Amino acid sequence: MMKKKKIIIGATAVVLCITALSSVVVTAENEYKLVRQFGKVSHVVKDAGVSFKVPFIQSTDTLPKEILLFDLQPSDVITKDKKTMITDCYALWQISDPLKFAQTLNSSISNAESRLNTAIYNATKNVISNMNQDEVITSRDGELQEKILAHIGNSLESYGIHLIEVETKQLDLPADNKDSVYERMISERDNMAATYKAQGEAEAQVIRNSTDQEVELILSEAEKNSEIIRSEGDAQYMKILADAYNDEDKQDFYSFVRSLDALKVSIKGENKTIILDENSPITQIFYQ
Repeated sequence: MMKKKKIIIGATAVVLCITALSSVVVTAENEYKLVRQFGKVSHVVKDAGVSFKVPFIQSTDTLPKEILLFDLQPSDVITKDKKTMITDCYALWQISDPLKFAQTLNSSISNAESRLNTAIYNATKNVISNMNQDEVITSRDGELQEKILAHIGNSLESYGIHLIEVETKQLDLPADNKDSVYERMISERDNMAATYKAQGEAEAQVIRNSTDQEVELILSEAEKNSEIIRSEGDAQYMKILADAYNDEDKQDFYSFVRSLDALKVSIKGENKTIILDENSPITQIFYQ
C-alpha cells in the first residue's frame, strides 16, 4: 500500500509540474505572445516578462517585435514616356498591431510579405508611370521613395503593419535598351559640349574685339600725345634758336659757322680743290 501511495504521489507531482509549466508564458523583449483559446486569440502579451495562461486550453504563438527586412524581387515598370525600367527594392517594416496582424494575416510573416510586395509594386508602378525616364533617374536621391511611401499611405495599417521605409537598391534599364540609351546620352552630352564651346568662342571673340579696340584707342591717343609733344618741342627749339640769334652779330656768327660746316663737307675725299663763285657764302668767309 505504501508503494502504491508513493507512486500516486509521484505521478500527481509530475502532472502538477507539467500543468504549472504549461500555464507559464515567457515573453522576450523582441517579441509578442499571442494567447489563443480554441484557435482564437484571447489576448496579446506585449510586455517582456512572465505571465500565465490556462493550461491545456490555451496555447501561444510568437510574433517578432523588431524591425524586419523584406527584399522584393526585381520587376519591370513602364515610364510616362513609354520606357521600360527594372526596379529592385527592399522595405523595412514592423508589426504595429499584433492582434490585427493575427486576425487578417493568420500570424504569417509570408502572408505579410506577400501583402507588402503587392502594395509596394503597385505604388512603384503607379508613381513611375506618371514620370518620364529622365525624371525617374534624377529622383533617385530620395524623392522617388517619398512618392512611393505617400502613394501607399496608411493602407497597410489595417493589417497591423507599419511600413517604415522603401529603398531602391537598383533602378536600371533592360539589357536590350542600354546601348541605345547610352548612345542617346552620349549624343546629348556631345551637343551640350558643342554648344558650350560655341558660346565660349563667341564670348572670346567679343573679348578679343573689345581688347583690340581698346589697344587701338590707346595707341591712337599715344600717337596724338607724341605729336603734340614733338610739336611743342619743335616750337620750343625754334624759340630757343630765335632767342639765341635775335641780333645781327649772332646771325652773322651763325652764318659763318654754317658756311664752315658746308665747306668741311665739300672738301672730303681725295680731291681738295674747290671752285667757288665770288658771291658764294663760303667765299665770303675769306673776305671777312
